[in-house]
Amino acid sequence: MIQAGIIGATGYAGSELVRLLQAHPEVNIHTITSQSYAGKPYGEVFENYRHEAFICEEENLAEMAEACDVIFLALPHGVASKKVTPEILAKTKIVDLGADFRLKDINVYREWYQAEHDAVNLLDEAVYGLCEINRAGTAGKRLVANPGCYTTCSILSLYPLVKEKMIDLDSIVIDAKSGVSGAGRGANMGVHFCETDGSIKAYKVASHRHTPEIEEQLSYAADASVVLSFTPHLIPMNRGILATCYARLLDNYTYEDIRAAYMKYYADEYFIRLTKKGVFPETKWVKGSNFVDIGFAVDERTKRVVITGALDNLVKGAAGQAVQNMNIIFGLDETAGLTMTPMFPA
Repeated sequence: MIQAGIIGATGYAGSELVRLLQAHPEVNIHTITSQSYAGKPYGEVFENYRHEAFICEEENLAEMAEACDVIFLALPHGVASKKVTPEILAKTKIVDLGADFRLKDINVYREWYQAEHDAVNLLDEAVYGLCEINRAGTAGKRLVANPGCYTTCSILSLYPLVKEKMIDLDSIVIDAKSGVSGAGRGANMGVHFCETDGSIKAYKVASHRHTPEIEEQLSYAADASVVLSFTPHLIPMNRGILATCYARLLDNYTYEDIRAAYMKYYADEYFIRLTKKGVFPETKWVKGSNFVDIGFAVDERTKRVVITGALDNLVKGAAGQAVQNMNIIFGLDETAGLTMTPMFPA
């Protein structure tokens, strides 16, 4: 059995990691930590876990590295780079759900996150763990940067058309919506019930930190620089990401041409589901699962393609993809512990 540790187990992504790993056939949860709830039974923090005997422990990464084969970091940006060292990586694998190892250009990280990075020496080693695109680079590695939720949905929605050079790279616009859990579990006036219920709002317009992550990965796919417009919105639901992506087509491509591009890259991808023509993804179809649903339409009038992607921000957008990355690292069946059908209704 793979011995796993979770640092930050009482956040939303951390609790989802516990849920997925405790049902994983090849994993034993060895240690969970929480800065806020150290010493408390996990079932007192989350009553839905009252049947489990987990205790929230004080974090001791050095001790965890000795005991655990893999450690998941579910922490805010700027924290992981202070903790992960070559000495830690010599003893265990790290899957970081935060942003510290996603961007290769340290200057871009500093600009967008307004923070210093304490492990610049590890950036070249870190692998960007967008599984369907970079699984070959992830296998056997010891430091994996788990992609963001908006990022996973946006990149997977656009990747085949960027890769096949079917769209104008300068025309890409991403309009994305997220459920409130994407803002984390901490107290924040902007995500209180009375502030969000019955309303929708754009936020961090032209300044969201997932923007350079999307641009960087699509630039690799295009083998050219990609600069795009990304606007996130907060909607009054618990879970889910819906990204609607617009781009100008470079030729008179038909629906069948576009679908062929998606099938070229995703036909054998278990977790990517293409919808039928005229059917567009809804967040309720992926809730609680590791699936990404993608649908599209060709707008002949404007010569644009409109792509819609949907995923659960806490599963494929965070904990589920982290488990998928762990499976790849250790050579397990990539779907192990992740084949649950989406919840409906929920």
